[in-house]
Amino acid sequence: MTTLKYPLATEKSVSVIDKSNVITYVVDFRATKTQISEEFEKLFNVKVAGVRTSNMPTNYKKAYIKLAKGYKASDIAIKLKLV
Repeated sequence: MTTLKYPLATEKSVSVIDKSNVITYVVDFRATKTQISEEFEKLFNVKVAGVRTSNMPTNYKKAYIKLAKGYKASDIAIKLKLV
């Protein structure tokens, strides 16, 4: 099972990249915070400080992935072509 589906590119999610060092992803509905964190760390070779999730009414889950100090969410966003 792949946990991370795709990055979210809404106005709000792009604004928190620089403000809070957070990347927003749509993830598998059954994914746990630990699974999300581990897969993101392996995929982008960064350390994750924390993960917050939100279950949406249209049967998907959003994950707000905060990167640890020393890592920039803007660098990840450039790789993902969000900015």
